[in-house]
Amino acid sequence: MAGKRFDSALAQIDRDSMYTLTDAVSLLKSMPTPKFDESIDLALNLGVDPRHADQMVRGAIVLPFGLGGDTRVLVFAKGEKEAEAKDAGADHVGGEELAKKIQDEGWMEFERVIATPDMMSVVGRLGKILGPRGLMPNPKLGTVTMDVATAVQENKAGKVEYRVDKAGIIHAAIGKQSFEADHLVENASALIGAVVKAKPAVAKGTYLIKITISSTMGPGIRIDPASLPASA
Repeated sequence: MAGKRFDSALAQIDRDSMYTLTDAVSLLKSMPTPKFDESIDLALNLGVDPRHADQMVRGAIVLPFGLGGDTRVLVFAKGEKEAEAKDAGADHVGGEELAKKIQDEGWMEFERVIATPDMMSVVGRLGKILGPRGLMPNPKLGTVTMDVATAVQENKAGKVEYRVDKAGIIHAAIGKQSFEADHLVENASALIGAVVKAKPAVAKGTYLIKITISSTMGPGIRIDPASLPASA
């Protein structure tokens, strides 16, 4: 059934054409879907060489309409900041005991990690576990901060972190198949705009080379970068 559904969706796409963002989302919304609410993802091929530190593209943005789902947030904090994190809605808050649970038991029941600066000596020991999963707190992303309440609220609301991979591609979720089409368009536009603003000064030539939108189980639909107001 999955193969037939994919083939049916693929047949709706003109593989020789690129679509505007609005048309691509409309086409995506018209495709046959599985029995679960698929994630909608963007892939942005960038004209950068991430092997060079000055061409790394990385950042975070709170999407206008969130991600559609409850993001589980873990906060490393103590004292007043521990209480602040709990009041803000953090799912797990603690210190050494949580680090030990991650190290010894392989516990990973969270999607975001936030830490106060004074707890980074504890979190630092988890680098080999959190780093490869993109979960290591980082001050540039607002996940190492004393304002844990704001950080928790933003991440619970659908804050998306993006980072270019070794192939020069950013993969990021922008919502769910059940979202209204205009909400997906606005979320996608916000992410693309953030990536454009993060363009390294040393990047030359075309920056947004290729943009593709897809659902979890569906084929990719190419978006024409030139059709975007923020194209570069």
